Amino acid sequence: MIVGAGLYGAVMAYRLTQAGKRCLVVDKRPHAGGNVYCEDVQGIHVHTYGAHIFHTSNKEVWDFVNRFVPFNRYTNSPIANYRGQLYNLPFNMNTFAQMWGVTTPAEAQAKIDEQRAEVLAQLEGREPANLEEQALALVGKDIYERLIKGYTEKQWSRPCSELPAFIIRRLPLRMVFDNNYYNDLYQGIPIGGYNVLIDKLLEGAELRLNTDFLEHRAELEGLAEHIIYTGALDAYFDYRFGHLEYRTVRFETECLPMTNYQGNAVINYTDSEVPYTRVIEHKHFELFGAAVEACPVTVVSREYSMEWKPGMEPYYPVNDDKNSCLYAQYKALADQEKKVHFGGRLAEYKYYDMHVIVEKALAVDISDLDKE
Repeated sequence: MIVGAGLYGAVMAYRLTQAGKRCLVVDKRPHAGGNVYCEDVQGIHVHTYGAHIFHTSNKEVWDFVNRFVPFNRYTNSPIANYRGQLYNLPFNMNTFAQMWGVTTPAEAQAKIDEQRAEVLAQLEGREPANLEEQALALVGKDIYERLIKGYTEKQWSRPCSELPAFIIRRLPLRMVFDNNYYNDLYQGIPIGGYNVLIDKLLEGAELRLNTDFLEHRAELEGLAEHIIYTGALDAYFDYRFGHLEYRTVRFETECLPMTNYQGNAVINYTDSEVPYTRVIEHKHFELFGAAVEACPVTVVSREYSMEWKPGMEPYYPVNDDKNSCLYAQYKALADQEKKVHFGGRLAEYKYYDMHVIVEKALAVDISDLDKE
């Protein structure tokens, strides 16, 4: 029994099916794929639960996913819009040239060092006490105020001065003219969308959608010798110690009668006056060059970061001291479950990129599952 037809559950289903196991995969949603599910809107694969860009330096993981579907050459190069001014991300020489008019790495570094020195002098040798002080100490006033402050406060719904410093341990500054957001060797989007990958991973397994495992627990548990559980850990234990907290996202998605809305897949809005954090134009994940103009419509999604409440979709775990202690209590209970293997972002209460999910699912010794 695999609870959850997301990426972790699908990879486990594939591996177990290949090992000769009979697998029943259940998911409470009306579709498989979890948060990587894509909806087809007039030929455009819309990332229903937010943009998902596969990237990894692990060749085993890259070769594994490409075994089922070839990936395209999409390179993530987001843009920041601060009050109508556009800056390239991540912070690189293009960003610094746009911000200060500098043309060499030495000039950019000197500007950053000058601004950092002002902040470090104010700290008088003490460690940054909050996210604002941490960011200022790392990159200085200009980058912080234009590209970090407003965006971060929208993400967390509280001032940066009230957020813990550990959220921003480091902010990479690249002294090269390179807008590639990731340092990984491989990145791209499955040709035809993520549904192709998920469907092929689930081949050979029985799939039951619109089936809430926790609501039909007594019946479903009796069908399986072993359970792979990828749902929320606190829900599995009926919230015995209380709810683990998350941040969530609300999407406003519309199909527009034009070929090109913003010219880029991802644009972040980094000032606090704009209520949404970013706008995704989905066609740019898979259509390039003349193909963009050949498609007569486009689909855009505006993302609003929100406080999570029970019943909402959980996205980002709040890994503060309170929730970390609560998770440890649930983890202690999970470790006592003999027939259940817990895996994935919700079951482990940790944000994972997709390649890490695949990596972790591939690393499970399935011969040990029967021994748990």
